[in-house]
Amino acid sequence: MTVTELFTPPAAAEQPVEKLVIRRPDDMHVHLRDGAMLKAVLPATAGQFARGIIMPNLTPPVTTSDMAADYRTRVLKAMPEGAEFTPLMTCYLTDRTDPDDLIRGFEEKIWYAAKLYPAGATTNSAHGVTDIDALSPILETMERLGMPVLIHGEATDPAVDIFDREAYFLENTMVKILERHQGLKVVVEHCTTEQGVALVRSYAPRVAGTITPHHLYLNRTSLFQGGLRPHFYCLPVAKREHHRLALRKAATSGETCFFIGTDTAPHLRTAKESACGSAGVFCALTALQSYVQVFDEENALPRFEAFASENAARFYGLPLNDGTIELIRKPSRPLVSLPVADVDVAVFRGGEEFGWSIGETRV
Repeated sequence: MTVTELFTPPAAAEQPVEKLVIRRPDDMHVHLRDGAMLKAVLPATAGQFARGIIMPNLTPPVTTSDMAADYRTRVLKAMPEGAEFTPLMTCYLTDRTDPDDLIRGFEEKIWYAAKLYPAGATTNSAHGVTDIDALSPILETMERLGMPVLIHGEATDPAVDIFDREAYFLENTMVKILERHQGLKVVVEHCTTEQGVALVRSYAPRVAGTITPHHLYLNRTSLFQGGLRPHFYCLPVAKREHHRLALRKAATSGETCFFIGTDTAPHLRTAKESACGSAGVFCALTALQSYVQVFDEENALPRFEAFASENAARFYGLPLNDGTIELIRKPSRPLVSLPVADVDVAVFRGGEEFGWSIGETRV
């Protein structure tokens, strides 16, 4: 599918409708996968965002600068005609990451950050870091470079309740990292708890937090309403309602330490609807509509552009994007699913009526 097919501008209304025109936004946490999946889902991200931080947890993971350069080439080749999107690659940290290659990749702008997955924490994280204390020399190198580390902040000890794994990791591991490396730039990925919000605020501006659209809508009860909802299952899992409300307040607060990171993570329907379903929510197609609705409901629309288009760029030291995207207060109903080969990927809130539509994009 082309960008045009996925995002057809709404028909002209007889009466004027409210529009929100913002600088083109960035998505600072994107899973594009590879092969047929990459080709299928890339138009959804490229249709909404100007740039994206691309996650490296492929099979095999993107652990060297050469692998990152090759993956970037595959992404660019899969780009739909007419799309204007820049993939920003990342390094998958392991117990054996080569510091010289890390430096070269960052200085040559092959990658813009490194991703720290505690081994076994999420999809394709088996090659992740098993001893974070032993990673200190790499983190010291990143500290000197000014290279951000993006941390999937969850404990992997099976004795820790899955709903407590973020808070446990933040208290027992993340604080130690931040205190040991006081010049290190850190992104707390996909914050899901009050504790995550509080930690980001405490260590800003050198620490930032990404917030997904689905964690602004879902709490842990959502996973079981009307039966088990496998397409709402992600890692970190959605938490209690008071955590969801804390995330909404953080996202809409105007604080520069919070920005978009959709964590859009496509899996085939057969992988989600199985005896051991995969973790991930494919939200790229409905991300901006979902985010702007939250800002609308929280009476914070004037703060949306900073959250979507400015805070992340300034944290990463990137220029602000040229061009604009238009959001229109007009009902829209996105696709229920996206076809991939002979199966499909369920779209987050697909088929639901949104109060906002995507309008014209100018690059």
